[in-house]
Amino acid sequence: MKYEYNDSRLGAVLGFTNDFKKDEQRFSNTSGSIKFLWNRNCEPVMVHVDGMPMELLPDQLVTVTYLQHVSLKETKLPIVAIFFNREFYCIFDHDSEVSCNGILFFGTQDLPIVTIPGEQLKKFNLLYDMFVEEFTTPDNIQGDMLQMLLKRMIILSTRLAKEQLIVKTLDNDQVDTIRRFNFLVDMHFKTKRRVSDYAEMLFKSPKTLSNLFAIYNQKSPQQIILDRIALEAKRLINYTDKQNQEIAYDLGFNDPAHFSRFFKKMTQMTPSEYRENLVLTA
Repeated sequence: MKYEYNDSRLGAVLGFTNDFKKDEQRFSNTSGSIKFLWNRNCEPVMVHVDGMPMELLPDQLVTVTYLQHVSLKETKLPIVAIFFNREFYCIFDHDSEVSCNGILFFGTQDLPIVTIPGEQLKKFNLLYDMFVEEFTTPDNIQGDMLQMLLKRMIILSTRLAKEQLIVKTLDNDQVDTIRRFNFLVDMHFKTKRRVSDYAEMLFKSPKTLSNLFAIYNQKSPQQIILDRIALEAKRLINYTDKQNQEIAYDLGFNDPAHFSRFFKKMTQMTPSEYRENLVLTA
């Protein structure tokens, strides 16, 4: 089962399938899209994101953005995918409505795996059925209806993510600061590497951010920034033909030797050793 909505005037795309591995190449375009991957099977499903294995248990979903590389080569069971591009629904423009940036999407390197509890499963299954029904009812308001359903999917998933992935002792303002920090790091990590840079954008002190993340996460704000740079370096080595010097400059390093030292400190390998290791394990 595969459905695709296209608005050629805007370049807007929304895709829906119950077997993404089988249908991925049949869509007109999945690049540049944000994806929900949902395991509706009774058994776990294995997915690789940025080369790392990730197990989705039954009734779990995960979101990935166009910054991440998804491989389904080792996925044995069908997995539901709902994907959309910015032209269809811009989460940046609508963040005040759905409050998902930094939690569901663009939350640095930690993948938000959400478990759909039994009491919520009926809502998600109904939403699934409504997507199918709307895709099979083409009319002049189909795009608006599909956008409403997608928005509902984002809101329901964000609520669960906040309950399951964020420490309950944090109040709403603190949660908002955390998600905005995560989002800002994902947007600016190539040019802003100090916690004080982000503290200034958030109108907080660096100490306030450090104290907040001590409650929320074992990683410090500075470590989150460094990990994000290292992750992007690994992505560029894995998925592009760029050489080490090009990658260094892409990531804001003025000196390739500085980049090499940074990469070794973060991964225990130089970029060249990491590249060679990829070839050996391919």
